[in-house]
Amino acid sequence: MHCKIAFAPVHNISLEHQLSFNKYRLPHPNFLGINSMDKRTLFFALATFMALFGINTYNDMRHEEKVRQWTLEQKVKKEKQSQLLETEETEEIPAEEEALKKTASADFKSVAHKKTTQEYYVLENNYQQLVFSNIGGALIEINLPFQSGSNKESVVKSIEVDKEIKRDHPYNDYYPGHPYYTAGSEPQGPFDLHSEGKLGGYYPLLRRDLIETGNWKSVKIEPRYFALNILADQPEISEIIYTVKHFDSTTLVLEAEHKRRKITKTFTLPKENGAPYVFDVSIKIEGDKKGLWISSGVPEVELFSGNSEPVMKYRITRNQKPSVELVPLPTDSNINSSIHPDWLVNSNGFFGIIMDPLKDVADGFKTSLVPGTTAPSRLIEIDQAYDRFQAKALPGYLLMLPFKADQKTMNLRIFAGPFSGSILKSVDTIYSDPTTGYTPDYIASQSYHGYFSFISEPFAKFLFILMNFFHSITHSWAFSIVLLTVALRIMMYPLNAWSVKSMVGMQQIGPEVAAIQERNKKDPKKGQIEVMQLYQKKGINPISGCLPMLIQMPFLIGMFDLLKTTYELRGASFIPGWIDNLSAPDVLFSWSQPIFFIGNQFHLLPFFLGGVMFLQQKISSPATTVKSEDMTDMQRQQRMMGLFMPVIFTVMFYNFPSGLNIYWLSSMLLGILQQWWTQRKMTNAKKAQLV
Repeated sequence: MHCKIAFAPVHNISLEHQLSFNKYRLPHPNFLGINSMDKRTLFFALATFMALFGINTYNDMRHEEKVRQWTLEQKVKKEKQSQLLETEETEEIPAEEEALKKTASADFKSVAHKKTTQEYYVLENNYQQLVFSNIGGALIEINLPFQSGSNKESVVKSIEVDKEIKRDHPYNDYYPGHPYYTAGSEPQGPFDLHSEGKLGGYYPLLRRDLIETGNWKSVKIEPRYFALNILADQPEISEIIYTVKHFDSTTLVLEAEHKRRKITKTFTLPKENGAPYVFDVSIKIEGDKKGLWISSGVPEVELFSGNSEPVMKYRITRNQKPSVELVPLPTDSNINSSIHPDWLVNSNGFFGIIMDPLKDVADGFKTSLVPGTTAPSRLIEIDQAYDRFQAKALPGYLLMLPFKADQKTMNLRIFAGPFSGSILKSVDTIYSDPTTGYTPDYIASQSYHGYFSFISEPFAKFLFILMNFFHSITHSWAFSIVLLTVALRIMMYPLNAWSVKSMVGMQQIGPEVAAIQERNKKDPKKGQIEVMQLYQKKGINPISGCLPMLIQMPFLIGMFDLLKTTYELRGASFIPGWIDNLSAPDVLFSWSQPIFFIGNQFHLLPFFLGGVMFLQQKISSPATTVKSEDMTDMQRQQRMMGLFMPVIFTVMFYNFPSGLNIYWLSSMLLGILQQWWTQRKMTNAKKAQLV
């Protein structure tokens, strides 16, 4: 069945219409029925396009105005920060947090407080908690604070995974995960020692040491997987012991000597009102720099419809034209020596690390596979007794930039945070230079996941502009999805109307087609000829709905990719206690032991979707009083498909994000409404002709 594609709710093609595609050839040259699109329809389509263009322009102007005010707003927020701390309630309940601390204390201290030569130093602001190790002089943790009453600048929201880790494995939810130092009154020390970090309240961007209990073994991340560590063929280089030369609230300077090298690393947080989720790194090497690389670290895992989809990219400028290219995920270790990247990005889809060299570096970059058993994701803690997430199935990846032999200092700008459109645009604006035309273009680090993302990405970006516009009005991402569905229906109205008219026409002659097929049971070929003659007589073509469907496909796939991978939907709540995260399935209730395919959570939205699809199939299928034993083969297939398609879609959408389910439900309901309206108009027109 060549034309039966899973975009039924948008096109509303009846099953009889779909099943007839394979049996009949084109009735006449003008099979597309383009002449039926009158001047009013064309004018409607043009008006819709102009309206959407106006919305797009308005949204861009609005964003530019927001960016101009961004720095001023940050300063105002800072001034109000102390007032918020006093007047607003915090998200944590002290009694519950104290109970969790007592529960986790023994397990945490048994591993995190073991005597070791490793020391940890912390720089922190409202966007990042950077945890450095004296081994390798590198980042062992990059923790992003959650948005809260006391920190509204963060755009990171807590989701179900964060809550489960804190509830069931609190010993792995301390930030930092080890005793640590903060700057004291003097930059050279002594420094303030803290026995443990805060319980909860952060998202771990990097894979961290994992504390295990019972029969599972704890895992300590090796220094070669730290972020911004120096790597080489000799593994001991990544394990050099660094000493602190300067440490204050915004700057940490680490220094080490190794054979013929002296290495100085300087890490600097931006000053007040600086770019969000950004810090600067300066690495000075005096001596031999041959074969040295600087690493990105291994990002934590994020799930998209139940799957991990890590992404690596680089930006390159050729003939003054920038482009962003995907890096194939390595199966071992690969070196690309022919590329001179503007920047590199290593991400899990929603969060990532952008390494942007501010001065010229050597050509090429290196990628490396990190086994999930060597640097495990925190996800393996969830339902561990049932082996829900296996470490070997969640590998990580490293990206590395090389040092130039004649370069004393490598200066890097590092973005380590969420790939939120508003955040990335703000950072781009802050670092852009209108006089030279330079822009970092970090917004290009965003990724749209899907088999056809290379086709759908432009459409997904356009749809996001509309969705963001609707959000500025409704302040609800769920209602924005519904309004975006309405907008998409309006954009596609002429094509949908074309398909619906064809479908209704097929319904109206359905009894005549059934009678011809019944009369020619013993001679199907003759029956086909008579049906084709009937189609020609009535001016109906059974495949006229295919072209509108194909034209709409890029938008529909773009909608799928948009709702699966838009960062703004992550943690966005619609109905608290049921739909708490539009980028994940809804959860009506859960239980302890997983069931095959169902898991340990019950998702209700897919069953609503199946019910509405069943209703749609009933409305789309022509009424018939033919007994089961007297049905033609096509009628039997139609009845069976009407029963099975809702079940198939319920299963297919069961683990899809709730935002995608809301879109599909909205689209089908609007399709039913459009079908009813068109059918009513055509029926009234037919009655008028008879009169």
